Amino acid sequence: MRPLDQSIHASKDGSHTAYSAKYNAHYHSIYGALEESIHVFISAGLFYLQRKERRTISILEMGFGTGLNALLTLIEAKRFNLNIAYQTVETDPFDKALVDKLNYTEILNLQPELVNQFHQMHACSWNEDHKLNDRFAFKKHLADIRELALQEYTYDLVYFDAFAPSCQSYLWEEELHEKIYKSLNKGGVLVTYCTQGAFKRHLKNLGYKLDILNGPAKKREMVRAVKA
Repeated sequence: MRPLDQSIHASKDGSHTAYSAKYNAHYHSIYGALEESIHVFISAGLFYLQRKERRTISILEMGFGTGLNALLTLIEAKRFNLNIAYQTVETDPFDKALVDKLNYTEILNLQPELVNQFHQMHACSWNEDHKLNDRFAFKKHLADIRELALQEYTYDLVYFDAFAPSCQSYLWEEELHEKIYKSLNKGGVLVTYCTQGAFKRHLKNLGYKLDILNGPAKKREMVRAVKA
């Protein structure tokens, strides 16, 4: 994606989101990018496992985007002394000039160490293993997730943060999610903002137990799917 295809905008909570001309969609809720990421991925996903006394968590993220979910996970991993193996998948990386405009590190009032690690996430090489600190392993896949080989019984948590089915219908189909389901460990969790009826039926068909939770601002519901 060319840099001009993406632009930065403030959401209602003051945190930045981005707009993709390619998909004609924003990367986050316009009512609050930070609020949405915390609510859907951190509170309903990471904290769900952390409350179960999980100290080592392997995460797969669909849609690295602005890096907000990864940054919030890094922050909470440090706060709770969690060991995180984080893999994220992206087809349209951000240009450095756009990354430098994002206001997450300022709005979260982060210490220099975390600021540097956020920029390292964006700057580090693709398709290679990295260590952001002693407890946070990080790998970015520049790939279409449909073509990415996912090992079975590998992940504890999936952040499924693709664009909506109206933009990327092929990422919400049962065939792909069967592969993701198999990649989850028993008791593993997938969290997403999407509550489309067809998508929820796909998840149920695969064997997930669905928790329909309150959504973030202006969104009534979200989904947490647990592999039995």
